[in-house]
Amino acid sequence: MAPGHYFWAIFYFACLCSASLANNAKVNFREKEKKILDQILGAGKYDARIRPSGINGTDDKATQVFVNMFLRSISKIDDYKMEYSVQLTFREQWLDERLKFDDIGGRLKYLTLTEANRVWMPDLFFSNEKEGHFHNIIMPNVYIRIFPYGSVLYSIRISLTLACPMNLKLYPLDRQVCSLRMASYGWTTADLVFLWKEGDPVQVVKNLHLPRFTLEKFLTDYCNSKTNTGEYSCLKVDLLFKREFSYYLIQIYIPCCMLVIVSWVSFWLDQGAVPARVSLGVTTLLTMATQTSGINASLPPVSYTKAIDVWTGVCLTFVFGALLEFALVNYASRSADRAADIQRENMKKKRREMEQVSLDAASDLLDTDSNATFAMKPLVRHPGDPMAMEKLRQCEVHMQPPKRPNCCRTWWSRFPTRQCSRSKRIDVISRITFPLVFALFNLVYWSTYLFREEEED
Repeated sequence: MAPGHYFWAIFYFACLCSASLANNAKVNFREKEKKILDQILGAGKYDARIRPSGINGTDDKATQVFVNMFLRSISKIDDYKMEYSVQLTFREQWLDERLKFDDIGGRLKYLTLTEANRVWMPDLFFSNEKEGHFHNIIMPNVYIRIFPYGSVLYSIRISLTLACPMNLKLYPLDRQVCSLRMASYGWTTADLVFLWKEGDPVQVVKNLHLPRFTLEKFLTDYCNSKTNTGEYSCLKVDLLFKREFSYYLIQIYIPCCMLVIVSWVSFWLDQGAVPARVSLGVTTLLTMATQTSGINASLPPVSYTKAIDVWTGVCLTFVFGALLEFALVNYASRSADRAADIQRENMKKKRREMEQVSLDAASDLLDTDSNATFAMKPLVRHPGDPMAMEKLRQCEVHMQPPKRPNCCRTWWSRFPTRQCSRSKRIDVISRITFPLVFALFNLVYWSTYLFREEEED
């Protein structure tokens, strides 16, 4: 056989051998993972009850666990129960040198487990949790990754309902801080320490949407707690929520203003329209009371006064004041009617007395004999004669110097001081006083609470 034929035969045999070795290596790769898992987690080789060593393998140092999370959604923030619900992907990472393995020249990046009880786990719990559950559809949403140098990554998706104590003094112009607290239950800081992962420990989904709040920012901090059993490591995330005011402006503030303004319509109705004014005042009062009770039904009974309580209370007072104003107008009108009746009776009595006096004077004149005396009587006036005194007063008025005009007196002179015009005067004054006082209240209210909101920021 020629030397060239030997060369090609050897080359072909070498290619077959390399292909066979490659196939064997590809097939045995998962078997290698199984062998590694059996090697590091086998019976008698790894005890999940023993915590990992500290930094650089020192046994007297605490195990450091780095925490980070991904905030997936916030479903609700309940003002009445003072709680909020959140769904997040929670991650913990720590170093366990007992789990080191050969990465086969970099081809094996990490090993994946779905059973958390196979390795040691930190005893972390959420201290302000009310309810919580894991997600098991379609498979349990949890995994553990073991890296060649012994690092362990634990990731799980959970839903939590957490307590959030709220201060509602500025409601609905308030901002609330809701915390997410995580602490060790049994291991003290001498054995276990939780730390935030460097870089970006808390991530929030970009399209996070809340119906009545806006997530302004979040802050990470430490909250270690000391008890009579020792000091325990603790982490917390403070979520700062700002309440959306536009909803309350449309649903509460504008309707209350409209009810107050509608109650002022009774000032422009005739004082004799008793059914119209009474029905208008009672209807607005009941509507305002119903709206106030509806607002308070959605909030917890707190011992302090909220901003919304001040607003609804003052609006209810204005509506009630408009109803009382009509009661005062009606009383003044009835008093004027009684005074007019009394004055009318007095006029009739005076007229009768004057007629009787005239008849007596006429009879006296007919009985006299002297014509000169009869002719002189109209020309003689006694010192106490009322007609003479009236003439004298008219002369004095014409002799007095003219007074300077006064704007207030000129405006007030439009309302006569007679008893029958008091009710009309009350209506006219109310048309001006009620809007001015309500505008002043709005100025004080908004400047006060907006200024307090800026101070808290």
